This record gives sequence, structure tokens and C-alpha cells, in this order.
Amino acid sequence: MSARPDLPEVVERAFDVSRQAGYVSFCRNETGRLLATLAATREGYLAEFGTGCGVGTAWLRSGIRPGTHILTAERDPGLAEGAQELFADDPRVEVLAADWSTLRDKGPYSLLFLDGESPGVEVDTIADLVEPGGIVVLDNFTPCSQWPPLTLGRVDTLREHWLTDERFVGVEIMVAPDSSVIVATRR
Repeated sequence: MSARPDLPEVVERAFDVSRQAGYVSFCRNETGRLLATLAATREGYLAEFGTGCGVGTAWLRSGIRPGTHILTAERDPGLAEGAQELFADDPRVEVLAADWSTLRDKGPYSLLFLDGESPGVEVDTIADLVEPGGIVVLDNFTPCSQWPPLTLGRVDTLREHWLTDERFVGVEIMVAPDSSVIVATRR
């Protein structure tokens, strides 16, 4: 068995900010590695809704190409401040202390990362924020092998809509035995 690769330095710093803030809800490493990989394929502007302390942002930052920028919004002012400090010297990352809806006027984005548990992440709300060929990544799903997908004994309509909307080609990817993400590319 090979040793686990080290985390990118910016991701380690983001984990430190999270620990100092006592914030334990953040992007998993498995999802983060996927984000970094996808970010490396993008140009222009990437966005994130729900920065937290910046762990997901750090993963995106670890993968972006030259000339690419990240705009991220966190509605909790204390968490946003920690992420702003983390990226204060990085001109390629802008952290806003604001609700995600403030990013509506700044798109479209080539990649958009958001928490599948966030309010307002329905396809109709998000679709026009992503450029044609752009990618939406939603995390924090529990893997489901049946159709329609179920969560807590009910049809998971959010997941169902993202995987069947005609504006996107989507797939659910299991990143760990207990966690999956939806990756959807706009047609």
C-alpha cells in the first residue's frame, strides 16, 4: 500500500483556519481532489457557494490554471473573515461575506461548486449561472444505487432533477463509501 500524498499547502492552511474556528463542516479530501482535478480543466471564473473557512476554495485553488479566478461567497461573517484572511495575498481568489445570490450578477462561471444541502440549489435557480460546457459540482450526498434516488425513505428530488434535467449531462460519483457528488455539465 502506498503512502497517502500530502495535501496541498493551501489546503493544509485552510484546515488550520477551520480548526481554529471550531468549524467541522468542510469539503472532504476525496471531493477536494475531484475539485482540484476539475478546476485544472477550466478557464475564466470559478465560483463556490458556501465558503465556510475556505477548504473547498483551497482545493479549487490548488488546481486552477494561470489566468483563472475563484469567487466564493459565505453568509456567516465570522467564517468569511477567516477565509478572507487565508486568501488575503492571493489575487486569484475573492471571498465575499454575502449570501450566494450575490454571485448571480457576476457569472456565468466555468465551474460552480456548492453544497447539495444548501437552500436554493435547484437546477432552475442555478442553470443560467454556468456557461455552456461549464460544470456544476454538488457535494454531500449519500450514495444511492436505486432509481429514483432515495434519501431518508423519500425520493431525493434535488438529485433526481440534477441527473435528469435536459440542460445538463450529469452523473453521481461515489467519492467514498459514505459520500457522493453530482457532477453536471451544461449542454
